[in-house]
Amino acid sequence: MNGIIKQIEKGKPIFEKISRNIYLGAVRDGFLTAMPAILFSSIFILIAAVPEIFGFQWPEDVSTWLWKIYNYSMGVVGILVSTTTARCLAESMNRRMPKNKIINTTSVMLASLVSFLLLSVSPIEGGFSTEYMGTKGLLASFIAAFITVNIYKFCVRKDITIKMPKEVPGTISQTFRDIFPFSFSVFAAVLVDLAARSFFGISFAEAIITLLQPLFTAADGYLGIAVIWGAMAFFWFVGVHGPSIVEPAIAAIIYANVETNLQLFNSGEQASHVLTVGLGNFVGTMGGTGATLVVPFIFLLFAKSKQLKAVGKASVIPVSFAVNEPLLFAAPMILNPYFFVPFLVTPIVNVCLFKFFVDVFGMNSFMYVLPWATPAPIGLVLGTGMGVLAFVLAALLILVDFAIYFPFCKAYDATLVDQEAQQAEKVESEENETKVTVTIPSNQVLATENADLVETGKEINVLVLCAGAGTSAMLANALKEGAKEFHAPISALAGAYGSHYEMMADFDMIVLAPQVQSYYEDIKEDTDRLGIKLIATKGAEYIGLTRDPEKAVRFVLDQF
Repeated sequence: MNGIIKQIEKGKPIFEKISRNIYLGAVRDGFLTAMPAILFSSIFILIAAVPEIFGFQWPEDVSTWLWKIYNYSMGVVGILVSTTTARCLAESMNRRMPKNKIINTTSVMLASLVSFLLLSVSPIEGGFSTEYMGTKGLLASFIAAFITVNIYKFCVRKDITIKMPKEVPGTISQTFRDIFPFSFSVFAAVLVDLAARSFFGISFAEAIITLLQPLFTAADGYLGIAVIWGAMAFFWFVGVHGPSIVEPAIAAIIYANVETNLQLFNSGEQASHVLTVGLGNFVGTMGGTGATLVVPFIFLLFAKSKQLKAVGKASVIPVSFAVNEPLLFAAPMILNPYFFVPFLVTPIVNVCLFKFFVDVFGMNSFMYVLPWATPAPIGLVLGTGMGVLAFVLAALLILVDFAIYFPFCKAYDATLVDQEAQQAEKVESEENETKVTVTIPSNQVLATENADLVETGKEINVLVLCAGAGTSAMLANALKEGAKEFHAPISALAGAYGSHYEMMADFDMIVLAPQVQSYYEDIKEDTDRLGIKLIATKGAEYIGLTRDPEKAVRFVLDQF
């Protein structure tokens, strides 16, 4: 098994290169930026729909008001994502552009929005259709963003623009500089739209969904979902953030299927599309990638080694809320031969069981989008409409996952018990000379170290970045606690990689959590330009910092 792991690890640079692809990153970051609107709309749809499960009917005017909010947020998510994806891609392009040749991200967003409307909306009597302005138009929104940004890039590089005299104010000059790329981008969308309507008689957004429907159908099958969540776990196992690679490829369909399921349910039919965002958050990755929800409990209740007992105690709460990095890096599970099989098999078994319940027992699939940090059993029950079968499945998944992980956890625990026993014997055999030392309290030492900073009134602002702002919050909280206890001039904030560009300039130091350390070279260009310190951490090191506020404070102070 160790040999297999070593061979797999050799492919890590390739996987990291894929995860850093700017187009995949733009899709991921574009969704992340638009997520507040998605979650906002989902809150109102839950308020509108869940009471009906218990036989309560809202008055018609209240129901209309709730659905209006949903339609005006989730119903136009295609427009939102077309702009956010274009902006994120343009920002990535700008970091690779020559000096003094910068793409105007605001202009790109406007051009992408217009292009998306051309690709997705059809004129009807009295206005235009809205069917593909929401999740059904997400593929078109990505295409609009990609085309727009690349045309802007070409025009900026080749200096295809209207140059104004130097006396003209900068804002006006920028407006004229953007006329050509804006016009070319929109014209390109017009050509694509004309081609789609000439060949298929429908809009580009509808045409691309129709053409890819066989692929979506296959992905919704047992093999498709097994490959998707098996691949996600595989990438994470070798140390590359799996969702960053896999989720952008399926982002459009997993959100579109949620809306389709809700429409089916409201029309009295079964919500039957399995491939949804909820399948990943609350089934395939319940407790985090690898479906690790049960593992901290196994460590806490059944492990005999001190290491796994401690890991279980420290990770049981974060993992319950789908933040499993403390478990993955502290056990460790990443690149650990003992966990290779359960880490890959458990997510596959989970998603296949879910599909079996939907296909055979007629359970509804996910109809609502919930925050990814919702505890998995609760997310499963709420997201599928609180049916009886959902409660049964949630309990079954916990039992099955326990049965899969338990023997591997016990085998690894037995190895650690032997190692700890050998270490204890080694310590006892060492010379027992007593050394008298003078211990200075930690807070006194840190106070002395901080004296210069305190005198100048200088505060170190630290931004901690991870994939979803979950793991980063753990270190940020440790820094806040340590700063308060030891009177260190440090402030800390947690963020998600991809949503940090606008606020980077406000910080003195950026710390990358292990799952985003592969982006070090990408962000370093920005931090060097802004004069910000950038530190990438490794698994065990990062987990140690999150658990020890004093150590976290020292870690930051050492950089200055």
